[in-house]
Amino acid sequence: MFIEPGRNSEGKGWIEVICGSMFSGKTEELIRRLKRAQIANQTVEIFKPALDIRYHEQRVVSHDANSIHSTPVAHSENILLMPKV
Repeated sequence: MFIEPGRNSEGKGWIEVICGSMFSGKTEELIRRLKRAQIANQTVEIFKPALDIRYHEQRVVSHDANSIHSTPVAHSENILLMPKV
């Protein structure tokens, strides 16, 4: 079951982990959740490793060709240096 964390007054976000075996629908679920959040006018950002250029350099793409814009990062610490949306 998916339970959204409550919104707090500090404006802090959270990280969710979607895990499973290969071809279990992890990327599809990630894209689905992010698109729902965008429809609800929530601020979301998705990052992907800059090395991952299998399907697209700036999009996360599922095996079913669904995709969503992402920000490629060379190192995870670079996420903290990016301007806040």
